[in-house]
Amino acid sequence: MSISSMTGFARAQGQAEDFTWAWEAKSVNGKGREIRFRLPSGFEFLEVPARDRAIRIFHRGNIFLNLTVKWERPKGGYRVNTEVLDYYLSVLPHIHAKVPNVVQPSADGLLSLRGVIETEDEEPDEASRRKMEEVLLSGLDDVLGQLLSMRDAEGGRLEEVLRDQLNSIAESVRRAGDVAATQPEAIRERLKNQIETLLEDASALNGDRLAQEAALLMTKADIREELDRLGAHVSAASDLLNVEGSVGRKLDFLCQEFNREANTLCSKSTDVDLTRIGLDLKATIDQLREQVQNIE
Repeated sequence: MSISSMTGFARAQGQAEDFTWAWEAKSVNGKGREIRFRLPSGFEFLEVPARDRAIRIFHRGNIFLNLTVKWERPKGGYRVNTEVLDYYLSVLPHIHAKVPNVVQPSADGLLSLRGVIETEDEEPDEASRRKMEEVLLSGLDDVLGQLLSMRDAEGGRLEEVLRDQLNSIAESVRRAGDVAATQPEAIRERLKNQIETLLEDASALNGDRLAQEAALLMTKADIREELDRLGAHVSAASDLLNVEGSVGRKLDFLCQEFNREANTLCSKSTDVDLTRIGLDLKATIDQLREQVQNIE
């Protein structure tokens, strides 16, 4: 596979001794490379090694990595937060002073107040943490591999579209060359007719002067350089489609050059057919650039 897309989605899941996990990876277009994480609380230690893995594989795109973990058994017990409970007990006399008939709170009522009962998580030992990290990073490798495969597959489909568009540009350049080849005589004839109309007396038309004016107009309307550069850009873009690695920025630059030459061609055109070809060329270049934005 020569080119890769920047868009894709992948998911992988699995189960360890006391928890299940699921990784999701999503990739969208981006000018550079940005990797974002959504990790459960307590799993922040995965961010650095996970980022290193993603950086080794992907060169462009906005990549979002999401991890969910579900424990199969309780990780710890519960405890009474005596500080919070003491605070509630300390305010009871003030409440009774203001509302004498208030019912005394029950024990279960006090324990149900927010913050009185807390969960108490057990911190995994170092060996357990390393094993957990190994399992989760192995799952991450799986989902990153899936994402890469999806981006490569999308890149293959994009390559077909890009080659068709480059062929269309090459055909427009060929047609423009055919029209341009007839321009010198057409310019000379058009100039002669205009002067004859103005002077009414065709005999007063000086042949040398007509030739000079026609030559000047033909020089201004000469599009051979633009056509040569367009042809060179087509060849360069076709070669990039065969290159392994990240070529999206280079193709985007070529699209700018394509557009510059097409604009110049249209501005120089003195022929309706050539102008029509130039506009078709610009439309195809816009379509090409739109697709190039998806390439890594």
